[in-house]
Amino acid sequence: MIRMLTFAVVLAIVTYVLHRRLVVATRLSGTARHGADLVLVLFWAAAVIGIGSGEVLDPSWARYVAYPGLTWLAALLYLSLGAIVLALGALVVRIAGRLSRRDTSRARATFLRRSTAVLVLGTVAAVAYGVVEAATPRVTRTTVELSALPPSFDGMRVGLVSDLHVGPARGRAFVQGVVDSLMAEKPDLIIVAGDLVDGTVDLVGPSLEPLSQLSAPQGVVVTSGNHEFYAGDGGAWLDLYDSLGLTVLRNETLSLDRGVDSIDLVGIEDLTAPEPYEPDLASALEGTDPDDFQLLVAHQPKQAVEASDLGVDMQVSGHTHGGQIWPIVYLVPLQQPSVEGLDTVGRTTLFTTRGAGAWGPPVRIGAPPEISVLELRTAR
Repeated sequence: MIRMLTFAVVLAIVTYVLHRRLVVATRLSGTARHGADLVLVLFWAAAVIGIGSGEVLDPSWARYVAYPGLTWLAALLYLSLGAIVLALGALVVRIAGRLSRRDTSRARATFLRRSTAVLVLGTVAAVAYGVVEAATPRVTRTTVELSALPPSFDGMRVGLVSDLHVGPARGRAFVQGVVDSLMAEKPDLIIVAGDLVDGTVDLVGPSLEPLSQLSAPQGVVVTSGNHEFYAGDGGAWLDLYDSLGLTVLRNETLSLDRGVDSIDLVGIEDLTAPEPYEPDLASALEGTDPDDFQLLVAHQPKQAVEASDLGVDMQVSGHTHGGQIWPIVYLVPLQQPSVEGLDTVGRTTLFTTRGAGAWGPPVRIGAPPEISVLELRTAR
């Protein structure tokens, strides 16, 4: 509740600033002014409900308001960035007027009114595109060549999904769609790399029931992400995943056999997990043979730094969403060593999936959602 109230206050401040920049500065009046302010207030309220959905409010009814409210947050990003650009443009007009000793008040008002109209229309178009883009995760296929992969595992197909973020904006139908797409690929192994939910087990848990339909010859494993712990239900979420028939890797290793060979499948908790769920890769690797091929599941790409130090061959992760909404993609490298796709961190091959869902706004711009299918090949 405190987080919801804090968000409401901060968003109210941002909304007021936009009112000043988009309504007052453009000299809207009469019906247009009242209409614009009404839109700002209504979307502010819907966004607050969206943040509370899944944790404080039951998403079974709140989602109908939360979905447009959370979508508004994406619009707010572009409107805020655009308002900064327009303010700079108006400043240039003002400076030019002073240098030429002319009154530019009318010119500034005309500039702001016309450019604001373009900004609003552009924002609506971009966010509408992003809503459609985010609605249906696409299956992507990547071949990964690994020199240490045993011959019997050459050609093994791994289905990787993460970051569903079920709760405020997405429900059971979305989960079912992801499950159906993943099962249609017939992977040998399915890995679910955390951040399945936003909310509490009581309010969001029933929406995950379709995950019980996942199956693969080498098993279905899941690890925690940071969002499992945001509502204080981290351990309860892991227990729920167990009850759905998923194998929860809690800082532990499974041995996978195929033909005459075996590999170690290692899973650790999220980097930010609180006590007593802290990640412990060293403990997970205890008793394993360093010469065996090791495939690590860790939610955040930056966990590959330790994985490389400990000799792990490959890590799969999520968390970044590929940036989710342009231009956020340019900020992700400040926190993570990789944004999406194949990369190398030290001695470890890293694959980061963009994830199937979206956090906050159910919007994706420049970073389409994905269900990743990896074909592991033994490098010749």
